[in-house]
Amino acid sequence: MTTLDLTGLAARPSQVWGAVRLVPLVRDEPVDDLRLSPQLYGDAAGLVEVGPRRAYVSYVPHGFVATWTGDGTPAAAYGTHLAAEGTSAPAATMGLRFHRRMARRQAKDRLRFLPLHLALEGYLALHFGGPTIAWEEWSQRAVRRGLSPRVEEAYVGAEVRGLADALRVFEVHPGQCGVMVYVADALAAAFAVPHPEDYRALHATLLQDLYGELIHHYATLMQPLPDFRARIPDAQIRSLSDLRAAAAEQERAWGRFHDTTMAAGLLEHAYTWQPVHRMGRFTLSRFLPPFRPKQENHIGEAITDDSGRIAYLKTFRLSENQVRRGHLLSRLADHDWHLADTAAALGIDEARLGLRLESAGFGFLLRQDVLDAYRKQHGRHRTRKG
Repeated sequence: MTTLDLTGLAARPSQVWGAVRLVPLVRDEPVDDLRLSPQLYGDAAGLVEVGPRRAYVSYVPHGFVATWTGDGTPAAAYGTHLAAEGTSAPAATMGLRFHRRMARRQAKDRLRFLPLHLALEGYLALHFGGPTIAWEEWSQRAVRRGLSPRVEEAYVGAEVRGLADALRVFEVHPGQCGVMVYVADALAAAFAVPHPEDYRALHATLLQDLYGELIHHYATLMQPLPDFRARIPDAQIRSLSDLRAAAAEQERAWGRFHDTTMAAGLLEHAYTWQPVHRMGRFTLSRFLPPFRPKQENHIGEAITDDSGRIAYLKTFRLSENQVRRGHLLSRLADHDWHLADTAAALGIDEARLGLRLESAGFGFLLRQDVLDAYRKQHGRHRTRKG
């Protein structure tokens, strides 16, 4: 397990619109031999085939095309196609597109992948096969079909109140290669690309990305945020060079505060990484958190170079319910899906674990008579307690 290393990306002062705070990420030196460009699909439902007889249906508004060179020379962004102004699909219809795998090579030096779908598929596939040992408590459905189907909900960025206006009116900084999106100062998403021109082309795609339930609620319910304003004591300023030095120090102080405080829930924790595709000196991977209950947890995907530096990054913040589901599945897998052993490790009794599984949406994994017995046992405990 390793942490996210954002070396080469520096945070610049934030910009606030209502409950939305955007923190620009700027590179001193862009990554020239890897470029990203959008592949827009419009309003389309996507059937994504992830393997033989395995597929899922999802909203697929856009893909990314990664182009790289093998000798370190600059690469050009490939094939950006935007719809003509004033044209749109009928509002009452939605097309169906078929995508073979979330990452598919289109040419020797070009890869098409579906942003965030790599990360979300990794979460949905978490211990998807179900019980590894057919303990007597598990249902026949659990043994035969595992966790099929797995369903999770998210909101498209256009439904996150204030995000569209923030992306439209905020300044794009010189050298900007990414952004941290906060809603009510909760980190909603991190997004980084190799080159400033890529970011300008992909800036608006943040509206087509997916955001969790917590972020949607915060955007709807929270009051406008205060801005963080720099204050420079005028007694220390004697010249323009003093003013420049003081302003630069304020920028550095903001960057340190952002990385150690605001983004700590993303940057200070280790993740389990899974490589997905090799692209010359770059590797496309996805990562999962250790699923810490009642804490900030993010899933994501990244392209890293041969030294581990992040060239591309996109993250998704899990809701507390999603964290709870990941935590339960991980603890069960750690103990070979043995309920008594898992319950002991969690410090609870077996009946309470069974009811936690039911409340998390996994009640179908247990035999009905076993689940009924857990409910009855838990009811007796509550009666005695009362």
